[in-house]
Amino acid sequence: MARIALVTGGNRGLGLATARRLGEHGATVIVGARDAARGAQAVRELREAGIDAEGVALDVTNLASVRAAADEVGRRHRRLDVLVNNAGILPEATDGAAEAPIDVDLLRRTFETNVFGAAAVAQAFVPLLRRSEAGRIVNVSSTMGSLADQLDPQSPFHGLIVPGYQASKAALNALTVSLSKALADTPVKVNSVCPGWVQTDLGGPDNRAAAPLTAEEAARIVVAAATPAADAPTGAFLSAAGPVAW
Repeated sequence: MARIALVTGGNRGLGLATARRLGEHGATVIVGARDAARGAQAVRELREAGIDAEGVALDVTNLASVRAAADEVGRRHRRLDVLVNNAGILPEATDGAAEAPIDVDLLRRTFETNVFGAAAVAQAFVPLLRRSEAGRIVNVSSTMGSLADQLDPQSPFHGLIVPGYQASKAALNALTVSLSKALADTPVKVNSVCPGWVQTDLGGPDNRAAAPLTAEEAARIVVAAATPAADAPTGAFLSAAGPVAW
């Protein structure tokens, strides 16, 4: 029986690459997209590659949209095996640097998607994940959400100050730990992953040229965390190089 996998923000970049790789591993992939036209285009692209793909309208910042998506997936499949919370924003890079050390408006916008959005999706889909024999929640985080890394002068990201994004990923990691403990008596495992520095639009106009990893390369760690293996960890923060310090 094919595993059912939902990827939020699955219509482009890392989300689309993750959906493609999950499909290549035999999963039925559901592309969650806020923009219906872009979601439909991503589904067509995946199907042309021989992947069993479908779409669902999903704006992670809109509770009604999240709940409607969960109802729709429930009607179609009765369960969910993999949830990849991939949707994320970094307006401190894409919208220009804030004049003050902390821009509360940017902080609020970032948390709405990166934290509250992921939490809302997890809350709505956990009942379907509980029906899986090996449910997985993969929260796409970042090493920039590691407090240890932020304080490490040797880190390549030490001098980068994007407090909204960094705080949102630290909060997402805390959510990962809490969810993993709350679901410890179920087959559902919850982990954060850092895909690395990826050539996507997330980091602004210069990011594609500067980042070392393609979306396809970065998707490997995301898909690895979605494995149904019984000995897979839970409550962990992982990268391609191994565990990441919180």
